[in-house]
Amino acid sequence: MCYFQYAEEIEVIEMKKIILEENDIPKQWYNIQADLPNPLDPPLNPKTHEPIGPGDLSAIFPMGLIKQEVSQERYITIPDEVREIYRIWRPSPLYRAERLEKALKTPAKIYYKWEGVSPPGSHKPNSAVAQAYYNMKEGVEKIVTETGAGQWGSALAFSTKIFDIKCRVYMVKCSYDQKPYRRVLMENWGAEVFSSPTNLTNVGKEMLKKDPNTSGSLGMAISEAVEEAATHDDTNYALGSVLNHVVLHQTIIGEEMKKQFESIDTYPDIVVGCVGGGSNFAGAAFPFVRDKITGEKPDTRIIAVEPLACPTLTKGQYRYDFGDSVGLTPLLKMYTLGHNFVPAAIHAGGLRYHGDSPLLCKVKKEGFMDAVAYHQKEVFDAAALFSKTEGFVVAPEAAHALKAAIDFALMCKQNNEEKTIVFANSGHGHFDLSAYDAYHNNQIQDYEYPEKLIQQAMAELPEIN
Repeated sequence: MCYFQYAEEIEVIEMKKIILEENDIPKQWYNIQADLPNPLDPPLNPKTHEPIGPGDLSAIFPMGLIKQEVSQERYITIPDEVREIYRIWRPSPLYRAERLEKALKTPAKIYYKWEGVSPPGSHKPNSAVAQAYYNMKEGVEKIVTETGAGQWGSALAFSTKIFDIKCRVYMVKCSYDQKPYRRVLMENWGAEVFSSPTNLTNVGKEMLKKDPNTSGSLGMAISEAVEEAATHDDTNYALGSVLNHVVLHQTIIGEEMKKQFESIDTYPDIVVGCVGGGSNFAGAAFPFVRDKITGEKPDTRIIAVEPLACPTLTKGQYRYDFGDSVGLTPLLKMYTLGHNFVPAAIHAGGLRYHGDSPLLCKVKKEGFMDAVAYHQKEVFDAAALFSKTEGFVVAPEAAHALKAAIDFALMCKQNNEEKTIVFANSGHGHFDLSAYDAYHNNQIQDYEYPEKLIQQAMAELPEIN
């Protein structure tokens, strides 16, 4: 808070936004693997079902990232070159949502970490910059990836342009059609963007044979990108979520948040984030999960939020499954809806993945976090209220976390509790205005993924002893 002196009167003003200095950008990423009570289940070779080693990943990833993927060190130093680029938008602000609190008439305090200030408009460049840097250091000429809503694709296009690396993006077809300006943004930074599945890869051709009108999925787009990277010596693959090194890079969010709350002598009671693959949520939450694991803050609630159309954490099974649709990736132990899952074309395109980060799933399995799921309409109701009170138009993905924060604030109102709630506001919705247009014209449809289809998908999962 701030103190202003007027004659003999002192006015106390609550901080609207808590801003760190550039020198306060964290110098290290936090690796939760060092603090897990039980080690993470290893990724398995898709053919032999034996644990894979660093050498198995070298065909598509640079060794700098592979070392981070398997590291057990608690903290990993952020390269100076990466921190220098982070300075373009970091540290990001932590806002107090006072107008939203007043609209809800809640005694709770609501904060949000605003990642929409980055050039691509989301949290994604926290990892994209790092991944492009490590590829550049090893002389990689081209990076290929997939993207759902377009946030990861635009972040990688931005980052590869900085390091003078070529970039190709396979964008999930329904998002390619729904969010054309994300494609334009990627192309503005020099990336090639294709609607997935395509006729450019063998797996894409097979998918189109099976269903020429498919809306696509992240699993399909991953298969295409991995195939291209694995069959071209000058090309590496980059993933925007799920993997350990991606989650690691995103912890700069939570590390900054802790510094910001310390500066106002506060610690959150509830930490909320949306989950598609898990990098945004894990990045914000894992530094606080650490305090639960160590017993320093055992009562903090950590809540992951997902759509009922893709209820991975709330309805999926904790099993080994492929990260892509056709089985090119290693098998990962995670909550999954099955690698053949093709989600409904909901507007939160970044939350339409069949699995989740193995680290995030391990944290849930160990009981350090909970998960909830919502329908589209109620999520957009929350986003509309937020824009009317706080002003920002947020991405549909981030609006899931907002919806949960509102629900917890209303519980505080009902119970007359003065809790502190923070949610990870992962990006702006400026390229999602067609979704808001559909909402305002009552064209948003709710969809809940049927339990019957989940059970069918589970029957097709590999059996791991």
